[in-house]
Amino acid sequence: MPAWLIAIASRDEAHRAAGAAALERDGTRALAVPVDVRDPAALKAAFAVHQPEIVVHMAAQSLVRASYHDPVATYATNVLGTVNVLEAARHAPGINAVLIVTSDKCYENADQSRARVESDALGGHDPYSSSKACAEIVTSAYRRSFFPAARAGGIAVASARAGNVIGGGDWAADRLIPDMVRAYTAGRRVKLRNPSATRPWQHVLDPLNGYLTLIEKLCVAGAQFAEAWNFGPDTVGERRVDALADAMTGLWGDGAGWEIDNDNHQHEARRLALDSGKARARLGWMPRLDLAQSLQWTVNWYKRHHGGEDARELSRAQISSYLELAA
Repeated sequence: MPAWLIAIASRDEAHRAAGAAALERDGTRALAVPVDVRDPAALKAAFAVHQPEIVVHMAAQSLVRASYHDPVATYATNVLGTVNVLEAARHAPGINAVLIVTSDKCYENADQSRARVESDALGGHDPYSSSKACAEIVTSAYRRSFFPAARAGGIAVASARAGNVIGGGDWAADRLIPDMVRAYTAGRRVKLRNPSATRPWQHVLDPLNGYLTLIEKLCVAGAQFAEAWNFGPDTVGERRVDALADAMTGLWGDGAGWEIDNDNHQHEARRLALDSGKARARLGWMPRLDLAQSLQWTVNWYKRHHGGEDARELSRAQISSYLELAA
């Protein structure tokens, strides 16, 4: 494993994580560097100081509704931010692999009946979705234009598209699980914007496991794996929002409930689904947690944290339990 695994964060994300110490496992340190991806000079300086061997780009404006309110910032972060990270990596010595994480929303015509495969057309109705499609196009162009040396042991660049992740520690606005937790801990019913929408729900540790598996392949075999990859749940993980809310409220108890938000809302895809057959066949990756387990782990994390337990220790404990599960 590399000496340094650097995650470059956008400014807002960095501020939220600024107090977190570097994680350590088996002598390997993972460092969160508070750098705005919209600042090319700051990125270049961070790469020069920390000299990473692997770069995982997960910084984003990650909310659909926020992209309608501020499309310029969304494109600046998600598209030009990706360009800046790839440019910094291109000119930095010692990098073996770069993973650009985008979204299942990067596909065009996501409402069609079949699950999306990596070769499907990219696009997006809203600024967020289209910005993620743009980030995929940028990544592909950089890989073909500037990183062909992966065939000869140079930098290998891949992208990853995950489904709707759930799990402890997410406090973002306008996301189903955090919205439910905020409502329930305040003794309120949560309002659902799109109860009939279907999403591929998965616990966050499953795609993260996929990312790490892919990174290992990039470091060992380079160009053979330098392409786009889907990391989504089995089809049983696809569930309507209202069905997921019912399951969540049942697990939470304490009078938890939901109601429909009848306000007018901007367009969001009715159905999202990913076909992860390629990752299963070529990476040997598959989800370890089904939807019922994912929800139980999520509820346990938030309830115990609400009861005063430490977020880092709760996460460490769940990671340990996850690693003990059979793949």
